[in-house]
Amino acid sequence: MTKLDFIYQRHSVRKFKDQPVAAEHLQEMIKAATYAPSGKNLQNWHFVVVTNKEKIAAIANLVMAKNEKLAGYIKDDAKAKALRAMVHYHTVFKAAPVLVLVYAGPYPTVADDLLAAGVMPVNEALEYARPNPAVQNIAAALENLQLAAANLGYGTCWMTGPTYAAQEISEYIGFTKAGYFLAAMSPLGVPDEGKWAYPPRKPVEEILTIIE
Repeated sequence: MTKLDFIYQRHSVRKFKDQPVAAEHLQEMIKAATYAPSGKNLQNWHFVVVTNKEKIAAIANLVMAKNEKLAGYIKDDAKAKALRAMVHYHTVFKAAPVLVLVYAGPYPTVADDLLAAGVMPVNEALEYARPNPAVQNIAAALENLQLAAANLGYGTCWMTGPTYAAQEISEYIGFTKAGYFLAAMSPLGVPDEGKWAYPPRKPVEEILTIIE
């Protein structure tokens, strides 16, 4: 055991037991998410938690329908087939007892001011938006949630693929909040899988640069 074991307990879980998530644990996980860092302390996140199995299944159906619709726009048969093949992975939450939808809210950046000034070329101004702090804040919060979930004995799976059905999902659940959009989601529940093995990680030496 090391002090960092809580990190290595997190895995991408796609199969869940038919067991509820304790309400007090859910509150703890959301609270842990809110302790993530956020630029300017804007905390531009909102969590929508769905616990109704029929509604979770309906959301999966919305994703499947949108996947087929989008695939129909793609003229390249191989690429259309590839998108359709992804729908299985984009709906693995359908059997989970809980689905967490994470919405990202507005986050003003220098790029907004540069674009509003109308002097700098648009492409150049947009370069200053590339770090996308609004989404980075949500990513940090979801990571906190998933680490907390693993530490409490639950499984999660980071998902952004299904967000192509964000509008349909938001309309179905009836969630609206000015300036917010569905950025990510995660199933949540007691894992129903055996031992996990992480996909190979790149060696630290390959992804680390130290400048002295």
